[in-house]
Amino acid sequence: MSERLSADATPARPRRVAVISLHTSPLLQPGSGDSGGMNVYVRELMSALSQSGVECVTFTRADREGLAPEVFVEPNHRVVHIEAGPHHLPKEALADISDQFCAGVMRWFDDNGAPDVIHGNYWLSGVVGHHLKHVLDVPFVSTFHTLARVKAEGGDPEPEWRDRAEAEIIRGSDAICVSCVEEEEQFRRLYGDPNGRIEIIAPGVEHAFFTPGDQGGARHALGIDKQVPLIVFVGRIQPLKGPDVAIQALAGLHELGHGDARLLIVGGASGRNGGVEEDRAHDLVDELDLHDYVDFVAPQPHHILSTYYRAADIVVVPSRSESFGLVALEAAACGTPVVASAVGGLLSLVDDGETGRLIDGRNPADYAAAMAEILSDDELRASMGKAGVVRAGDYTWRAAAQRLSGLYEDLVHGDLVSCENPNPDLISEPAATIEVADA
Repeated sequence: MSERLSADATPARPRRVAVISLHTSPLLQPGSGDSGGMNVYVRELMSALSQSGVECVTFTRADREGLAPEVFVEPNHRVVHIEAGPHHLPKEALADISDQFCAGVMRWFDDNGAPDVIHGNYWLSGVVGHHLKHVLDVPFVSTFHTLARVKAEGGDPEPEWRDRAEAEIIRGSDAICVSCVEEEEQFRRLYGDPNGRIEIIAPGVEHAFFTPGDQGGARHALGIDKQVPLIVFVGRIQPLKGPDVAIQALAGLHELGHGDARLLIVGGASGRNGGVEEDRAHDLVDELDLHDYVDFVAPQPHHILSTYYRAADIVVVPSRSESFGLVALEAAACGTPVVASAVGGLLSLVDDGETGRLIDGRNPADYAAAMAEILSDDELRASMGKAGVVRAGDYTWRAAAQRLSGLYEDLVHGDLVSCENPNPDLISEPAATIEVADA
């Protein structure tokens, strides 16, 4: 068992944070497979934190051959690839190799010293992080990104064992990070008050990339007619993100008099049944006779998405559930109105009637009506775009990192939440005695 920091240790800010991101690497391009907003969240937030002087080490599973053991993203921020199980594993099988992953992380600590704080992202990482808390006797922070009970409310039920695992993680977390007040209220309604604290860490946006620009220039770069009304959907092709709603809404938009409107779906298949969902999306396009009006675009490098946001008249985000809705925030930062589902973090990111429209339920006709309203009123569309830029200006990764650093500081000098380790045998190899990194 390691020695915890004393209350009078200085400086107050921890020197090293271990970030667990078992199932997906922050180095991967978001938009396909299991890569999405969480990848951007971990990469950008940890980079901002590292720039403040905190050493950030992100542990992720090596999912293919030839990966470097460590990749230095920038000073104070590195990604460590842990070998655990066969390289090509579906996300559904990763719980079975969490013991190997955890042992690999511990071996890294044996060689390099332990962290002051452990921060798990997603429930698979939380299982590992909760156990490491008990081995190392350091604070444990959880950011779930999605939760089983939230997904079930949105029509995407998860296995019962995931819900049980999340409940254990919640009981053992010294702090749980959410993105907004609405997500905190949803959490307390579904899970009650946790043993630890809940901290709102709003996501940020990289304003150097996501900023207003010339729509005509963006259209030219993408080879899109400047006069055509353009709707853009950015996200993985899976039921949770609602590409089917976007396609059906386009059909409704045509019926409302905008027969030349087009839809770009930017993203790729996701999950074990991703190929099936992608086929369904293409079949729906054919069924609605929209094959001349819908284009599927492969996942793009993150910063290139700004060109698609600027080219759009509207960005549509019809997710069944959304912890923070990074696409909506980035689109607003580019000056594009957003039509989004009234769920989760989208309730905070989209000001209904000011920066876009929020839609209750999943009726494509409601999305079509909102988009028709915006497309029919140039002044409304322009005012929503300008208001979105102002609204998005409140969100920066630097501000998020400052809040997170303050949370870590409090936890390092406080008492840990008392809980039992639900997985005492998770590590298959005995852990060496490790000294906590000097603060």
